[in-house]
Amino acid sequence: MGINQKFWKGRKVLITGHTGFKGSWLSLWLQELGAIIIGVSLDPPTNPSLYEQANIAKGILNLKYNICNKKSVIDCFEKHKPEIVFHLAAQSLVRRSYSEPVETYETNVMGTLNILEGIRSINTVRAAVLVTTDKCYDNKEWEWGYRENDPMGGYDMYSSSKGAAELLIASYRNSFFPVSQYNRHKVAIASARSGNVIGGGDWAKDRLVPDIIRAFQNNKKVKVRNPNSIRPWQHVLEPLHGYIQLAELLTDNGPKYSEPWNFGPRGEDVKSVQWIVEQISRYWGSDTNWVNDDNDKHPHESNYLKLDCSKTNTKMNWHPKWDLIQTLEKIVEWHKEECINSNQYKELCLKQIKEYTDIK
Repeated sequence: MGINQKFWKGRKVLITGHTGFKGSWLSLWLQELGAIIIGVSLDPPTNPSLYEQANIAKGILNLKYNICNKKSVIDCFEKHKPEIVFHLAAQSLVRRSYSEPVETYETNVMGTLNILEGIRSINTVRAAVLVTTDKCYDNKEWEWGYRENDPMGGYDMYSSSKGAAELLIASYRNSFFPVSQYNRHKVAIASARSGNVIGGGDWAKDRLVPDIIRAFQNNKKVKVRNPNSIRPWQHVLEPLHGYIQLAELLTDNGPKYSEPWNFGPRGEDVKSVQWIVEQISRYWGSDTNWVNDDNDKHPHESNYLKLDCSKTNTKMNWHPKWDLIQTLEKIVEWHKEECINSNQYKELCLKQIKEYTDIK
């Protein structure tokens, strides 16, 4: 299933976390589709940031609000009255959640609750896609992928906060927007869970691919934690494509799609950290130059995790378009171009969005 451009033209869309990595790509994509975008976020979480480098603020309404402030959130909803909501704002780093557990829970749980309260405060919202993570599951680190109806959990504070957010979303939907009463409230709410999202324009700390790119650009060794850990890697455009499709389906056929959805990579694209380092090194044209940074000082991170996307494949006809090899090639291409044309960030993103959407 593809994206219906006519659907988005003139639609009023609220995006939280639009200054982040995923939010920036989503904002650019929806701008291209003709949506009217209201962005709600704090300042970009990294410097540099894709949001600033690609001048994403141009053409959207940029609101600097903290989603932990319930009054600000509700005021925003009541003033701007969006029809579609994408909730991406989060404290999204596992390692940071160990040093900032309260901030992690405030943002990921209470922030999500405030967004839901904002939706409930007005009568214009028809569809809401609330993004969590593959780490929301009670991860047994087994070889099977997790399905949407598997138990929530989380060893670390980040993962457990996302599991808690999923429980909150389900409870809120049941309590205030039950599918059985859709004809009364006309609101469709779904949660979306993706894998390890990677792509050009990510400058976050403590993330593997940005760390690799930084090291190669500065001719330094890559310090690698947990080289044997297995992750479900995917290009940022893959889940975003799913979120956009899901919002269309929620708007047009809410009761059928008001539930959780997995947007993960194919099984063969679940690879080790070491494999990623070596492949990017090959495409970059550099000798593999990495050191194992494993030691007892690093906090716990999962060793194996993957998603079962059978439901999404079947009911939404959503499938990944780029395999992991293509994904890594696109990332290297993006950052090589960045080195040559440092003022063309927006054009780089739009070029890759077009290449992606042209695949049938």
